[in-house]
Amino acid sequence: MATRQRRALPSDPSETTSSSAYTKLDKPERSDGEAEGVDRGLGWLLPLICLGMLRHMSATSNIIHDCDEVFNYWEPLHYLLYKSGFQTWEYSSQFGLRSYLYILLHKLVGLPASWWFREEKVRVFYAVRIFLALLSVISDAALVVALSRKYGKRLASYTLAMLCLASGCFFASTSFLPSSFSMYAMSLSSALFLFNKPAMAVSVAATGVILGWPFSVLAFLPLTIYSLVKSFKSVFLTGVVTSIILMVLSVLVDYRYYKRWTSSVINLLVYNVLGGGESHLYGTEGPSFYLRNGFNNFNFCFVLALLFLAILPIAKKKYAPELFVVVSPVYLWIAFMSLQPHKEERFLYPIYPLICVAASAVIESFPDLFRDKYNPNGDTSVLVMIAKFLRPLVLGLILCASHARTFSLINGYSAPIEIYKHLDYHDDAGTGSVLCVGSEWHRFPSSFFIPDYVGQVRWLDDGFTGLLPIPFNSSLGGTSAAPSYFNNKNKASEEQYLRDPEQCTFLIELQLQRPYPTRGSDMSTWEIVAALPYLDRELSPPMYRSFFIPYQWQQKNVFGQYRLLRRLQK
Repeated sequence: MATRQRRALPSDPSETTSSSAYTKLDKPERSDGEAEGVDRGLGWLLPLICLGMLRHMSATSNIIHDCDEVFNYWEPLHYLLYKSGFQTWEYSSQFGLRSYLYILLHKLVGLPASWWFREEKVRVFYAVRIFLALLSVISDAALVVALSRKYGKRLASYTLAMLCLASGCFFASTSFLPSSFSMYAMSLSSALFLFNKPAMAVSVAATGVILGWPFSVLAFLPLTIYSLVKSFKSVFLTGVVTSIILMVLSVLVDYRYYKRWTSSVINLLVYNVLGGGESHLYGTEGPSFYLRNGFNNFNFCFVLALLFLAILPIAKKKYAPELFVVVSPVYLWIAFMSLQPHKEERFLYPIYPLICVAASAVIESFPDLFRDKYNPNGDTSVLVMIAKFLRPLVLGLILCASHARTFSLINGYSAPIEIYKHLDYHDDAGTGSVLCVGSEWHRFPSSFFIPDYVGQVRWLDDGFTGLLPIPFNSSLGGTSAAPSYFNNKNKASEEQYLRDPEQCTFLIELQLQRPYPTRGSDMSTWEIVAALPYLDRELSPPMYRSFFIPYQWQQKNVFGQYRLLRRLQK
């Protein structure tokens, strides 16, 4: 008979020499796939607090970066709340390119806020922005926690710092734009993907595409395809059901407001893709536009994000395939959008959080660049120690440059929002006053900043030949109207301008150092009731206007005056 062997004790030397070293990967797994006793990384509290503070700052101090945000989103919301506001040709029922379902989501916050604040419409504006900030906080916090549990605290902490302070994320997080909503969906779906919940991740992705920006479908493709391969049945059913529900709901809401059966989602895709959309009518840029824009908004963070593929062979064991799937839309989206002739900063919003993730992964992998080649079994190499030392320095440089960019934009270009607030102090002008805006129509911050005593906001002809927004006409049907003065060729309409400037009670104007006079320069007709500095982009050096450099920003840059003028009584 074979001799019965005694069971080795934990301290038995024969046990330790015959088995491999024990690591946290050897720990028994729980039902959710996570090893027992493994550090769960960052909790929810820290990301929620940090992101909450920075997103609140963004909501209260952010400027409006694009007139499309005002006229295609803030103005329709204002009309739904107050029955007044500007309409663009995209909202004509003849074209129906914009979804009222997206507007209704924000009305859920705007309507109670309008009841609470009554005539204080500016507070309603900021209440909606706080709501946008909350969506951003939840989605980005989920991404940080998911990264922490999957890859550790260091990567998650770096990502959290960049999400909080990177200029791109700071401004995009509280912008009332479908591309920002797709950005929220990108963060949340990526988080759910890393939490090993592929079906929910694809469902959120579908929401970001249909409820937010349909073109962002391309950015969600890598995550969706990988999830389908991993768990086809549940992912496919969840994605299809979510898409059908949202599409049906979108069509019903569009019918409610356009008064005809149509789908704004399909209309937008057909106009821009299948119908030979003429987006080039609204401006074109060269192929390097997004590279320059990415550096302005993310500085060296953007450069490092583009280097993620270069470090992937070294860090493949850590980051492939899941993190590569999450980050890959950065390359796919930039390449695709760079091929389009019409380019705008907001088109990159959906991938902004992923830029932070990719850059953080590169910084976190600095020591691996040398450890694998020179010292695979230890951290005592001089090069590895230097690489570890560089990590916080590089992160600090990125955050400082980001703050410099944010400071420059807020302090240089916040005058348009702030100057309209001064209208509240001149209600003695009387009910029915007319506010006129000339070449500064594209910086109009929305009707939320127009007091009730101002009866009309009118555009003055200063040479712009394109089609401008025109107030919703309730007599023609409001949201269901198809006015004849709208067209999809960006051709000016006769109705868009006020032909008699003598009707103007107030005038908004930007006074720059130019060799020609402006309307407001006639001091026998107008008096300046408010003036704020505004950064002159053309006369200021690119480096100093783009980033705040202490003791140099005000000295090197040139400033004009953003003015509110009032007609003198004769």
